[in-house]
Amino acid sequence: MKTFLDCIPCFIRQALDSARLAKVDEATQERLLRVALKASLEMDMSQTPPAMSQEMHRAIRAFSDNPDPYREVKDRSNALALQWRAALQGQIQEADDPLEAALRLAVAANVIDYGAKSYVSEDEIHESLMHGLSAPLDGDIENFRVAARRAERILYLADNAGEIVLDRLLIEQLPPGRVTVGVRGAPVINDATVDDALCAGIPEVASVLPNGSDAPGTILDDCSEAFRDAFFQADLVIAKGQGNYETLSDVDREIFFLLKAKCPVVARDLGCELGAIVLRQSGVPARASEQD
Repeated sequence: MKTFLDCIPCFIRQALDSARLAKVDEATQERLLRVALKASLEMDMSQTPPAMSQEMHRAIRAFSDNPDPYREVKDRSNALALQWRAALQGQIQEADDPLEAALRLAVAANVIDYGAKSYVSEDEIHESLMHGLSAPLDGDIENFRVAARRAERILYLADNAGEIVLDRLLIEQLPPGRVTVGVRGAPVINDATVDDALCAGIPEVASVLPNGSDAPGTILDDCSEAFRDAFFQADLVIAKGQGNYETLSDVDREIFFLLKAKCPVVARDLGCELGAIVLRQSGVPARASEQD
């Protein structure tokens, strides 16, 4: 997905958020904001939004001398999600369709996104989770169910810290021993890295593979060879969040995108309502499983 004009104000807001979280003085905040404004003048609009954001956040980290400005935010998100996970596991176990319930909660947890918003409150996260259990699902879960059952190698691309804690609920519903969870190779915004996967206990249910990149999405050319091999050799790729959708929606292979449409640009590209919980299959015709 290319960058749209509406993306530019979001980049600038992210720059200011990052500068403040990096706890630098006001003069340095101004310098960082001017770096972001200059970058916005030079950006290639044909690139994906995460490619533009990657360059901006690299500059912010370098200027602030802080390799992970969002670390405290990520730790709080992980801790909060861990508090809720046991109760949500109980709801999944009691559901008529545990796979669908786990998928809905994993998608609803995509609200924990500090790229899309400056702040996400505890109440907002809880409301999204409860709403996600009953809200209309924009997508075909039966295709997902069939693909997951058949796949021998599943690559699950995580998105954000906190969210990855609740991704485990869905991973536990997938065939055991077949899942690899891809995370960012280095910190960017509040995206999940290996540290967050460890906090979430992901190694207890799946292997963990850093992608070698510091983009807030999955830019395959920027990822490690090991990650690209896993991506193209997987029987099923599950991609969480807007950044993964923005970078992979034009890739020529089957991918199931799971996300909450928090941005009008992404919602328009998906053809869904703003705020929708989305399961979108790319690369094959709809209801492909019925055509086998």
